[in-house]
Amino acid sequence: MKRKICIITDSRAEYGILKPLVKEIACDNELQLQLVVTGAHLSPEFGLTYKAIEEDGFKIDEKIESTLSSDTPVGITKSMALTLMGCGEVFFRLAPDVIVILGDRYEMVTAAMAAQVLRIPIAHLYGGETTVGAVDEAFRHAITKMSCLHFVSTDQYRKRVIQLGEDPARVYNVGAMGIDNIKTLKLLSREELQNDLGVRFLKKNIIVTFHPVTLENNTTQQQFYNLVSVLEKLDDTAIVFTKTNTDTHGRVINTMIDEFVSRHKDRAWSFLSLGQLRYLSMLKHVDAVVGNSSSGIVEAPSFKIGTINIGDRQKGRLRADSIIDCEPTVCSIQASVERLYTDDFKKKLGMTVNLHGDGNAAKAICRILKEAKLDGIIKKHFFDVEFKCSGDAK
Repeated sequence: MKRKICIITDSRAEYGILKPLVKEIACDNELQLQLVVTGAHLSPEFGLTYKAIEEDGFKIDEKIESTLSSDTPVGITKSMALTLMGCGEVFFRLAPDVIVILGDRYEMVTAAMAAQVLRIPIAHLYGGETTVGAVDEAFRHAITKMSCLHFVSTDQYRKRVIQLGEDPARVYNVGAMGIDNIKTLKLLSREELQNDLGVRFLKKNIIVTFHPVTLENNTTQQQFYNLVSVLEKLDDTAIVFTKTNTDTHGRVINTMIDEFVSRHKDRAWSFLSLGQLRYLSMLKHVDAVVGNSSSGIVEAPSFKIGTINIGDRQKGRLRADSIIDCEPTVCSIQASVERLYTDDFKKKLGMTVNLHGDGNAAKAICRILKEAKLDGIIKKHFFDVEFKCSGDAK
């Protein structure tokens, strides 16, 4: 009997990362792929991106409606409740052998809770990372504690998962799957992007992806306003915005993006969803990723382009030398943009090494999902790590 592997996805960005693994599982004769979609995938406001999954030729087994029209903290908690109820029903009906959960979003922690209660083993992708400025930080570690198999992208992240009490024999450093896409996809040329998206490349080109810093109160609008104030003054620079996901106060950013684009129709464009192919193709042809997205930390270094990482949302992740960290102030963002185009920084970009793997993650994960012994796996024992602490009480 084939082992049933259930993958749940809630957003365009997450599916883009998962796609190489979805392909591997779908093509493996010993595995049965189950696909569950929820969250922004099913929202007209966010582009009904579940259609991209179907266009790729994959069958969606279940859809869980969970996204409400509100992006307030209370609205998000209600969406979590809907996701939890839906996942409980769907996972019970599908009866998978393993549920694959990527990352740290609120939809994913509720999916993990449902799987835990139903006693279905969880394979968690990309625990051990830290994002100090986002509520996702706590969600990620919570998912780690509910999971039985762990796939991480660096040795340091592997050590952190073990530090959380997980069995080292079940924590695998496979690298980041985002790099799999860079390695295998035939990326679009500049001309193809211009024709497909209606954008126009100029002398300088940047892509802006900025999300709310969900562990800070009422900072989103001011931080993005500061970024926009710098963008207003850029000369001969094409700016492509990707809009936010369903995070708290994301609509504030999306409204400000629309207002900026309406003022600068000759050099600014925005998109609800570029999709993985067009997004990665865009990285190939721009000078930098600007904002606070993980793509600027994980994928961008492979293209040897710059990243201007604003504020604390990605604080704690391992960084390549191509990343410029700055405060969410006008002066700091402006100084970072100026540094991006200096000869010294451009020279450094040519020597950039991506710290997150070699592009073979999906094959490794698929093999482990197929071979891992699952009998009794949900009865976990806490793995104690010995610490040597200074200043201990005598």
